[in-house]
Amino acid sequence: MVAVVNDGVCANTFRKLEENLSLNLQEKQAVVEEVSAQVAQAQTIILSEYRGVGVADFTQLRANARESGVYFHVLKNSLARRAVQGTPFESLAEKMIGPLVYSISADPVAAAKVVFDFSKTNNKLVIKAGAMSGSVMSVEQVAVLAATPSRDELIATLMATINATTSKFVRTLAAIRDKNEAETTA
Repeated sequence: MVAVVNDGVCANTFRKLEENLSLNLQEKQAVVEEVSAQVAQAQTIILSEYRGVGVADFTQLRANARESGVYFHVLKNSLARRAVQGTPFESLAEKMIGPLVYSISADPVAAAKVVFDFSKTNNKLVIKAGAMSGSVMSVEQVAVLAATPSRDELIATLMATINATTSKFVRTLAAIRDKNEAETTA
């Protein structure tokens, strides 16, 4: 007797399909190595639950993450826990439950910004937790971090301020020069 799964596929075939999709030991080790390398360079990790997010939306989210330099992947939680062992992010391991997508970035704000901005327009992506500098962050703290200007934005603001100050100084010197020239010719 053969058991039948919901869509008419027999249970034996389903088990074989499931076995073919699972990773072997070498593949698991490669995944852990790759994630460990990302975690070693990371300043921020954000965990989000992705149940119900459509493929097109998820593809757009991946593209946004890639543009921002964020490592954005769905990982097996057990492999992610191994990758963070012995790192400042080890305390985040207890939050790794359920279907999660991992956003890892060297920029302290980028991962939080990408995920938070997407979650504002798509309520199916739910931020579960985050970690920065070894401390676990709540959802509210991730939102505050996402509202913080990124490093590039802060540098641009600083450069604009310096440029404005320099420009004003040069205009002042030019005005003094013009005034002195006007007085000498008069």
